[in-house]
Amino acid sequence: MHRPAENVSAIADSIFESYRLERRIGNTDGSILPSKEVIGSVCESILELLFPGVYGEEPITSPHLRMVTGHRVRGVVTRLTIEAWKAFQITENRSSAAEIEQAVLRSMKKVPEVREVLETDIEAAYRGDPAAAGHDEVIVAYPFLEAVAIQRVAHLFYRENLPVVPRIMTEWAHSRTGIDISPGTEIGSHFFIDHGTGVVIGETAKIGSNVKLYQGVALIARSLSAGQALHGQKRHPTIEDNVTVYSGSSIMGGDTVVGAGSTIGANVFLTHSVPPRSVVYFDKGKLQIRSKDNRPGGVIEDWAI
Repeated sequence: MHRPAENVSAIADSIFESYRLERRIGNTDGSILPSKEVIGSVCESILELLFPGVYGEEPITSPHLRMVTGHRVRGVVTRLTIEAWKAFQITENRSSAAEIEQAVLRSMKKVPEVREVLETDIEAAYRGDPAAAGHDEVIVAYPFLEAVAIQRVAHLFYRENLPVVPRIMTEWAHSRTGIDISPGTEIGSHFFIDHGTGVVIGETAKIGSNVKLYQGVALIARSLSAGQALHGQKRHPTIEDNVTVYSGSSIMGGDTVVGAGSTIGANVFLTHSVPPRSVVYFDKGKLQIRSKDNRPGGVIEDWAI
């Protein structure tokens, strides 16, 4: 019978030998990768900037708010510049630390605009959910707001072509909320995800204003079999203004457009565009589309797709 120390040494040796294989599962002696832990702390600081007095353990009084805000902004810019610089080292494109810092600063300058649109998201949630006791409850307790807040800021960095970091930011929010929104997604105002668990929204999806999604909704690509050849192409659907998508529905494909004012029922699998003001649902195993405007005598014509 081997002693425990010998077993530990044998295990350590076998793991060490696996490091010598040509696999991209480690980074010993390679480029310095961005730190998920540091970027997670940056996300915490961004939430503190977006919602002062809500995130963080210490209360903030008005006389100290300017000083605290300046300290937080400097911390975010410094840490993100370093992590983005690391990210550029593992890409074919290289930028200087000064260029990266300017890109971060340009993005951070737009944080007030993000706060304005987040106000509309909070209002949409409050108006759209009768269970909401008030705006403060939406801010403190609704996971969608945290996911959307981080995505809206990550999208600023994405637009500046900062690699890797925006994705780590949204995956940090994903791990906390169960809501997976790519940093590349374009989202309009008054956006609300009710419950939120299991929502997936792809990189090239476009979402208009006054859109409401329920849990388990997926805005996804039709096929990824072409792999990297699809990079940069429109792969995910467009959801126009004033659309509601109920739980468990999947909308697929870069050419798919859900017309303004439409309602997608629960558990729908949609791969084709639908006109504005449509109702899409399953009836007796068939996918049906109804026009909200075609109501002669209270009857709406059905047709299958």
